[in-house]
Amino acid sequence: MTAHQHTGRDADRMAIRDRMLERVQRRIGGLLTEEHRRWAAAGHRSASLVSDVAAVVRSADDRVRAGLFLTGYLAAGGDPGAARAVDTAASLEMLDAALAVRADTRDGVALRRGLPTLHVSHAAEHERNGWRGESRRFGDTTSVLAGDLAFGYADRLARALSGAARREWENLRTQRALGAYEATVAAAAYQDDPWPAGCLALACSPGCAAGAYAVHHPLRLGALLAGRPELADVYAEYGVRLHAAWRLRGFLSGGPDYDDEAELLRDVLFDAEGRRSAEARTRELAEDAARALVPARLPSDWHAELASWASHLGATHCA
Repeated sequence: MTAHQHTGRDADRMAIRDRMLERVQRRIGGLLTEEHRRWAAAGHRSASLVSDVAAVVRSADDRVRAGLFLTGYLAAGGDPGAARAVDTAASLEMLDAALAVRADTRDGVALRRGLPTLHVSHAAEHERNGWRGESRRFGDTTSVLAGDLAFGYADRLARALSGAARREWENLRTQRALGAYEATVAAAAYQDDPWPAGCLALACSPGCAAGAYAVHHPLRLGALLAGRPELADVYAEYGVRLHAAWRLRGFLSGGPDYDDEAELLRDVLFDAEGRRSAEARTRELAEDAARALVPARLPSDWHAELASWASHLGATHCA
């Protein structure tokens, strides 16, 4: 999770965050297990849709959004025992699952983390059983419904949010959907650019749905839920730089959001000097992200932890 080792009190605080992440995992697992049991006991075929959502959530084993949220929350002095903090972190993971299912269906992705995506597996199920209608359409329809179900669970988990935290959640939910639309239109109109120029200028395009909304909103949400609204803007400044480092590293390492055009630009047109310059820019962005936190005057261990997110994600994690 982090790029540096902690000792003493620092380690204790990080252990609190890690235990909260374990509670998030149990909360999601408990919710989906109970939902599956409920609908299976009633004889509903739709219990299989709950299993689909569970499979997608399990496949996202990095828990980046929940980790960012909880780190921002605890750094802002949030209560580690608060159930609604765990539920909010779980809601972010469920929202990611819903958006991943929708993106896979929309983009015709066949595999996610080495496994068939939902629309592919359900199309195959339809074909094996010789059911009525078109297999591909059935796969797309059931996949969209699984996404709808995950959205419903995300909203259920976030229902305890109120005030500014609730508004931040609603902004996140709305902007990620609108960002996906912007990205789809840009790609269809040949206006998408594999080079993340807007991100590097700290002015992401509206279609940059892969990380900008998913990075700074969880951090801001953590500050607001902890009752520290004055940290929200500082976290946003940190988050936009973190996201830029993330996107540049994704481009350089061939992350999943980068297609053949990006590969051509990276491997053919980027010479050794260009790559070194881009690597240096990634490090600069990570350092800038850490400096953006200075006005917050966070406890030193949490400042170091957030700084490590910048260097770690900027160096190793693909968008």
